[in-house]
Amino acid sequence: MLRTRRVLGALAGLLLAALAAAGCGKEGSPPVKGPKPEQLPVYKVDTGFRLPDSPTWTKAKKRGYLRVGAKEDQPYLGEKDPATGVYSGFDIEIARMMSASLGFDPKTIRFRTIASANRETALQNGQIDYYVGTYTINDMRKKLVGFAGPYYMAGQGLLVRTDENDIHGPQDLAGKTVCSAAGSTPYQRIAADYPKAILVSYDTYSICVDNLLTYQVDAVTTDDAILLGFAAKAPDEMKVVGKPFSEEPYGIGVPRSDNALRFALNDALEANEKNGNWKKAFEATLGLSGVPAPTPPPIDRYPAT
Repeated sequence: MLRTRRVLGALAGLLLAALAAAGCGKEGSPPVKGPKPEQLPVYKVDTGFRLPDSPTWTKAKKRGYLRVGAKEDQPYLGEKDPATGVYSGFDIEIARMMSASLGFDPKTIRFRTIASANRETALQNGQIDYYVGTYTINDMRKKLVGFAGPYYMAGQGLLVRTDENDIHGPQDLAGKTVCSAAGSTPYQRIAADYPKAILVSYDTYSICVDNLLTYQVDAVTTDDAILLGFAAKAPDEMKVVGKPFSEEPYGIGVPRSDNALRFALNDALEANEKNGNWKKAFEATLGLSGVPAPTPPPIDRYPAT
């Protein structure tokens, strides 16, 4: 056990050193690296696609490219390479395959990092055409924006070290030190439902991961998709355990009144799930954590609003 702790402590030091060498990145997070380009799907652009009933699509067509909101700090979901400015991850692949289906070459997408608190405003004021970034569909948000999808069913999960054999789900957290983001829903759920766990919190999950690697905490909890991204960066050191214990359907956010765009994106998602692109995208990103591609959730084709 002592040797294992020394090895993992050294690993955490190397991860931090790699970040320092890159000159950026958040303290404690694994080094920035994206999916291997040769493993990513190639999306065929539908050059004959037209959507004149969508004001969002019409404006994008006139300007010649799509503006897509995304996250930049979620490993293998939505991550921005600080050296090149290139975005990568599963959410980014969803955005790219949608672009091709809408008639735009994915290479022309202009991604914009939009903080979670600003997503609705960015869609409402036309700053972006659609948003793909661990955006959970719920009734409250549907009053402000539209949603295509869901394209992935996330759920709260647990990330542990690979040498951890006592934690298989939240029922095993009594007496264990669990880390999550301060004020987050996952933190609140553990506090309410599993009060015997010892909770600690930080501003970012990357610090939680660093503390996991150095044996300061026993588990990290948030959406399993985010945890899979961290595990994909260091699959020999970390693993996601158990089944998700909440439901977080991730959707593509669009302007609320643009039903034509929402319907078109739903069609595009269904087509890419059937032709295998969705599975290939998952396997090249989150699948690197060792978790097989799940079955995509049913698309919620709710009526025009």
